[in-house]
Amino acid sequence: MSRLTYTAVCRRIGDWWAIDVPEAHGVHTQARRLEQVEAMTRDAVALLRNVPEDSFDVTVEPHLDDEAEQTLAASADATRRAREAAQTASRLQREAATTLLTKYRLTVRDTGMLLHVSPQRVSQLAHRSAHGDSNSPPGATTGGRKAG
Repeated sequence: MSRLTYTAVCRRIGDWWAIDVPEAHGVHTQARRLEQVEAMTRDAVALLRNVPEDSFDVTVEPHLDDEAEQTLAASADATRRAREAAQTASRLQREAATTLLTKYRLTVRDTGMLLHVSPQRVSQLAHRSAHGDSNSPPGATTGGRKAG
């Protein structure tokens, strides 16, 4: 038997979140903070339906005005693009470290100076490239170079 799921549709009204539960006609409640919505919904449904609070699931659906929704979407998009840029920068930094160490046979210290990272970070980058990073050049290793 599958568990019943109730949806807590919440809208901000003043300092409160007004909560409606469409699957349970007549169930309305409120919460001060969004983190409290699930518990308040669970309490209201259990009380009005005379069922245990742990016998059903609750899905929280906050609804905001168009401006807030657009701001949230723009923020999520910027965060996604920043994560992708960081991944690209990390891959390129690993490739640069590997190239400088192997092709140009620079020391770990010189490579660190050029990449603006510590020698320890260069060793980490080269190690990641040499041990299974799918973006590293074939056969890339630190070349056994020591710091110095």
